[in-house]
Amino acid sequence: MTACETCLRRTALVASLAAHIERARRSHRHISELLGLSDEALLAALAGARRHELERAHESFDPVAARERIAAARLDALCRHDGGYPVQLAQTPDAPAVLHVAGDPSRIAAIGRGDAAAVAVVGARRAGRDGIEVAHGLARGLAAAGVTVVSGMALGIDSAAHAGALEAGGPTVTVLASGADVPYPPSKRGLYRAIVESQAAISEMPPGFRPFRWCFPARNRTIAGLASLTIVVEATERSGSLITAELAQDLGRAVGAVPGPVTAPRSAGSNALLRDGALVIRHAQDALDEALGIGVATALSGRATAELGEPLRALLRRVEDGCDTVAALAATPAEARSALAGLGELELLGFLRRGPGGRYVRRT
Repeated sequence: MTACETCLRRTALVASLAAHIERARRSHRHISELLGLSDEALLAALAGARRHELERAHESFDPVAARERIAAARLDALCRHDGGYPVQLAQTPDAPAVLHVAGDPSRIAAIGRGDAAAVAVVGARRAGRDGIEVAHGLARGLAAAGVTVVSGMALGIDSAAHAGALEAGGPTVTVLASGADVPYPPSKRGLYRAIVESQAAISEMPPGFRPFRWCFPARNRTIAGLASLTIVVEATERSGSLITAELAQDLGRAVGAVPGPVTAPRSAGSNALLRDGALVIRHAQDALDEALGIGVATALSGRATAELGEPLRALLRRVEDGCDTVAALAATPAEARSALAGLGELELLGFLRRGPGGRYVRRT
């Protein structure tokens, strides 16, 4: 645990002002503006009648006790002054003072260093089946190419993105509005465990923290800050994922969107992003070209098949054994959809090519 006393003190202050920040948010104060204030300015702006009480608590902060609570929750903590803090996030004006990490801290430290890219995949909680499949496939393709998939573990698109990355055996990081030790939403506890087991869940809030409404747009700024590209898969006109896209644009980062039916309310927000100039993302290759550079992902696809997730390796073995069409691979419509998705991903990653008659051939 390397977080310094100053940053731990800041985290405790933000947590103690959580209810005050919620009231300020209702008065249309921008969350990034508030969280970009210094400790003194934040107290002056929000503490009100409790200012002296909160100032005394801030001055008497006990870093030893804070570190003990973090350790008891089985978390790590990285601060803005630490060499393991993500480079791209550190460049943002309102970067969290501390990132509490459940899982592997090296998953966070690698983001933005060298060729280790991160892409955010976000969207509607009440997503359609097509949106879920697209998010899952996008994330699976990105993670298989070594790109870290960042999202917020919310219902719908976010959770589908994490699941796709895990299926590919690639890197993924979830940013929580709660404490990093508190799976949120609770219904995604199983997904949280899977992420923490091999990847990482992070939060700027201290252990045990239960989220206020403002914590979700605050979390979105961290998602946007970690990623070089933010992709919105499905979003209504008032979707929270549009906040993430707006924050990414404010940082000068790339924003993409998946086109949806013009008559579908759940695609209204993502289609509006495209109207306003967002990148068109049709599949993983579009995202890889933006995140890594055109053609780079194709070169990376020459990696050993051992780097693929087991489902894709198994599918590749079956194609090599002669089951080279969807009909040969699937006995039901559901199996056919799954086979098509996997074949498409292997084709995008350069392991297969589609030949005459819909037959797939192993690239050498």
